[in-house]
Amino acid sequence: MSNLDRQATVTVCGGRGFVVAEPVRELLSPRHVQLGESTEVRRLLPNLGRRMVGAWAFVDHYGPDDIADEPGMQVPPHPHMGLQTVSWLHEGEVLHRDSTGSLQTIRPRELGLMTSGRAISHSEESPRPHARLLHGAQLWVALPDAHRHVEPHFQHHAELPRVTAPGLTATVILGALDGAASPGTTYTPLVGADLALAAGTETRLPLDPDFEYAVLAMSGEAHVDGVPVLPGSMLYLGCGRTELPLRAASDAGLMLLGGEPFEEEIVMWWNFVGRTDEEIRAAREQWMTSDRFGEVKGYDGDRLDAPEVPATPLKARGRVR
Repeated sequence: MSNLDRQATVTVCGGRGFVVAEPVRELLSPRHVQLGESTEVRRLLPNLGRRMVGAWAFVDHYGPDDIADEPGMQVPPHPHMGLQTVSWLHEGEVLHRDSTGSLQTIRPRELGLMTSGRAISHSEESPRPHARLLHGAQLWVALPDAHRHVEPHFQHHAELPRVTAPGLTATVILGALDGAASPGTTYTPLVGADLALAAGTETRLPLDPDFEYAVLAMSGEAHVDGVPVLPGSMLYLGCGRTELPLRAASDAGLMLLGGEPFEEEIVMWWNFVGRTDEEIRAAREQWMTSDRFGEVKGYDGDRLDAPEVPATPLKARGRVR
């Protein structure tokens, strides 16, 4: 998914200098962003106070939206580099096309994982016809320097491993949780898991104390380490945890995101993750004037133009503002 904000701002993040080394409970509120003509998203990362959680660098939550009489998601072809995109649905479908030739309909609790590597372009749209409701999250993972120029590729996994406990089903999206490992390719130690909690559940989820974590609330009413989290909000948890207390007042859906703190400082602008001002400016120019990012075939419409890069130099400074 693209960052369609026409006033794209520079995000500077990464490095361990601002990692919270002990458990915390930092509730992050979303920023509302219009995505295309009919979809509004709640942007949790990058946030005013926190830029990354492990290698997770971008989190949008959207829906549930009634799109029965609407076109639904309509994101024209746009470029990416230096990152992976994770498409995750609770309701609805998204049709993915990209410049490697991939064409895939992604359905609820199936993993759509696109590794941009050196350069890729893709589009995302609600199929025609489509389901009445659309509800999901779009996430980006920053690639480390050693792997950020890999060949672009797309993975789709309809079946993912699960961890179960009374009242809890955890689907492992990326990485590993409690001995269950996702088939999705990762390039840094991280975890992403979808947590479905039944009403009245009280449980504890095992964690890696070397990881930093956050929990995104998707639906329902849940308490995470005693903190109520409402749908569309995210609780940052810091590092140093061996387990996470969860309690559900109703049926609830959460996403657990975590990983080793990302050591490298990065520059994130529009749909690019790079390391320098020159690299970002060159990528923007190449999207507008060359074929570096390839062609998305089969999409009915024009591709997105890139916004203007700020006049001031883009610099990587750290994980928090």
